[in-house]
Amino acid sequence: MFVRFVFFVFIVRLKPNKPLKTPSFVALFLSLTMNLIAQTFMMNPYDCPDAVSLNGKWNAIIDPFSRGEAMKFYQNRKPQKNTEFFEYSFDHGLRLDVPGDFNSQTPELKYYEGNIWYQRTFEAEKKDGRRQFLYFAGVSYETKVWLNGLEVGRHEGGFTPFQFDITGQVKDGANDLVVLVNNERRPDGIPAMNFDWWNYGGILRDVFFINRPEVHIRDYKVELKRGGGGIAGYVQLEGARSPQELVLTIGGLDTRQALTTDAKGFASFEIAASPELWTPGNPKLYPVTLSTGQDRITDEIGFRTIAVKGTEILLNGKPVFLKGVNFHEEIPQRLGRAHSEADAAMILSEVKALGCNFIRTSHYPQNEHIVRAAEKMGFLIWEEIPIWQGIDFTNPEIFKKAEKMLRDMIYRDKNRAAVIIWSIANETKPSDDRDKMLTGLVELCHQLDGTRLVGAAFDNPRYDKETSTFRLVDKLADAVDVVGVNKYLGWYQPFPVEPNRIKWEVADGKPLIFSEFGAEALLGKRGPDDVAHEWSEDYQAAVYRRNLEMFRNIPNLRGTTPWVLFDFRSPYRCHQTYQNGWNRKGLVSDQGQRKMAWRVMKEFYDTK
Repeated sequence: MFVRFVFFVFIVRLKPNKPLKTPSFVALFLSLTMNLIAQTFMMNPYDCPDAVSLNGKWNAIIDPFSRGEAMKFYQNRKPQKNTEFFEYSFDHGLRLDVPGDFNSQTPELKYYEGNIWYQRTFEAEKKDGRRQFLYFAGVSYETKVWLNGLEVGRHEGGFTPFQFDITGQVKDGANDLVVLVNNERRPDGIPAMNFDWWNYGGILRDVFFINRPEVHIRDYKVELKRGGGGIAGYVQLEGARSPQELVLTIGGLDTRQALTTDAKGFASFEIAASPELWTPGNPKLYPVTLSTGQDRITDEIGFRTIAVKGTEILLNGKPVFLKGVNFHEEIPQRLGRAHSEADAAMILSEVKALGCNFIRTSHYPQNEHIVRAAEKMGFLIWEEIPIWQGIDFTNPEIFKKAEKMLRDMIYRDKNRAAVIIWSIANETKPSDDRDKMLTGLVELCHQLDGTRLVGAAFDNPRYDKETSTFRLVDKLADAVDVVGVNKYLGWYQPFPVEPNRIKWEVADGKPLIFSEFGAEALLGKRGPDDVAHEWSEDYQAAVYRRNLEMFRNIPNLRGTTPWVLFDFRSPYRCHQTYQNGWNRKGLVSDQGQRKMAWRVMKEFYDTK
């Protein structure tokens, strides 16, 4: 499979925002489009008028010995005779919030890794000429779903959406939905056994029941035509068996175009238009509507270009410096995964206060509320899949899982103008197997999406004492468009010389983003600014000042994302006085209070 895939990419690989000559734009666009939608497709409930939320309180059973499948919990049986009983019941027991991780909802589940069974009922009406789906925006990590006692599907991966067609299994009236979730870490998982964040399990994001017409809009993409000259895209209908008529309208551009699909429901389009371009200072979004005789989808879409020219990152043809920050999917003052629009607003308000125009959603695709709110607020986004250290690159199954996660991430957010970088890995160690797998993912990114850059973050630049220079030798760095560097000078290793004497020769000829740097500090702890083991705000702020001084010597530096915005939970962190299960590198504490280092970065960004 890998050899066949690389051969295809060699023929059709796109360069971001470069004019295409041969093959023609339309032919190439159709080829790449069909390659994407043929393997990954699902409707987006946030744009769908027929989506009904299944959020709320669900019944739950803890199953630490994994007995539930053998005992057929999914049948949710009730005694019908005097001689009958069952050794389980969803009624009158544990109740869990959905969305929400189970670890934070009861103390007994704080460190739990294993099976949890969820159950609820929902009302439905079975009609001819309709299609029904269950949509899960994110469940960690493995999921099995049963409806009315029958299995409807399985999914692996905690950070991308999935859906199941349940048309043949829906009943009139009450329907019994049972979901088995398992968050055990595993060597062949992504991420694998060790990662520096909390292993939250459960139904972490929104759940929807979707009731659609038989022929409905399954997928669409609307973007600037590559090479300029208008707007282009495609529409894919589900259930079409003959050509269908559609209408595309773009509010604010006085655009209305009739489309006719082929017999399989696919239509591409090109429109002469000159939209106002999306920028952080003016995040212009246009209302886009696609409608058929029976169906209608609405979205808000921005138009922009992103490209690399030498060491510059060009947004709409103009150089941009990415003033960014990292954050996990957590908010201060409440334990657990962030999952709501209110959570997104809280996180992004603090990003805005710092003076940022860029975010790195570390280290996994974060929930859609964050991505959509960030776009409306004018933040550019680096989005990545959780290939984070410790991955077994010798296992061919890992490549299949990584490819699926990458496809799902790109598919979900392909219409989000704010997303400018797809990242395929963070802090991986070079090897022949790793290079083969990850360069393959880079090529897949370019194949699926020629409108964005591809990046990765590296922690392996090496220091040359004789020349006071950091250098990076890595085949993956040669393959990506943008190189990220994670280096904690002043924390995990001292500055080898004074910061103004350190030189960087990393990613020559390409833009470099300093994707992680910083130090830990406990809020309110004061102490000498030259003693690391004091864990003081003074020391953390001094580390930031010294890093900013060193950055002046990086000629191709085009962005910074300090690690990290908020203190976050991590079992990695075992210092009983200063960490106690928290990574304390936040510029803001777990209680939402800003540390001294926050002001250092704020002043730096205000001058850029």
